[in-house]
Amino acid sequence: MSPRNATVAVIGAGDYIGAEIAKKFAAEGFTVFAGRRDGAKLAPLVGQIEAAGGSIVARSLDAREADQVAAFLDEADAYAPLEVCIFNVGANVNFPILDTTDRVFRKVWEMACWAGFLAGRESARLMLPRGAGNIFFTGATASLRGGSGFAAFASAKFGLRAVAQAMARELGPKNIHVAHLVIDSGVDTAWVRERRVELWGKAALDNPDLLMPPSSVAESYWQLYQQPKSAWSFEMEIRPFGEKW
Repeated sequence: MSPRNATVAVIGAGDYIGAEIAKKFAAEGFTVFAGRRDGAKLAPLVGQIEAAGGSIVARSLDAREADQVAAFLDEADAYAPLEVCIFNVGANVNFPILDTTDRVFRKVWEMACWAGFLAGRESARLMLPRGAGNIFFTGATASLRGGSGFAAFASAKFGLRAVAQAMARELGPKNIHVAHLVIDSGVDTAWVRERRVELWGKAALDNPDLLMPPSSVAESYWQLYQQPKSAWSFEMEIRPFGEKW
């Protein structure tokens, strides 16, 4: 591991995808600024990264609050130039349309779309004066099509994709790589496993090739980061080989 004079901000550094992203970039020499609602829950991740010789700063962060997002990214950029910002906040809920309350719809939109806009705007504010940077957004199957019961989630993810696409068109010519990663699969987390068993029984877990390891998502983000500017992707779709699409 060769330390870099650069930071990566992971907004939505949860126990699975976010944690693996943080570990991957820390292993590549970045100082990771990890933010999630309850920063105390980042303690195990901090211990793992530091035990491996990496550098991480953990913060409590409500990604829906503009002043908190700005302060979090300012702190990262003051530590070392902010080279990568990855927005990874999840808000996956499933409700029949008549059970989708005003509060649910608004909260999901705030988490998955509004917060992504804030992350993108505030990281661009820091990257544009240097004329370089990378802003990546975590998308889902719902970013491309709305499924039954996913009116709130799909509309928010559609909106996040639109924000990312508009930013990519605006910022790409200014040497800032904006990309949107579509995870067209269930990710191997405790919540997803419980949900699948609830819907389809224990047999739903018989085929491990239908769940994506969070570490594979992290590797995909690393691939996006490494792309030469002559061959940038705006959108990458990833799915396990056993997934139908």
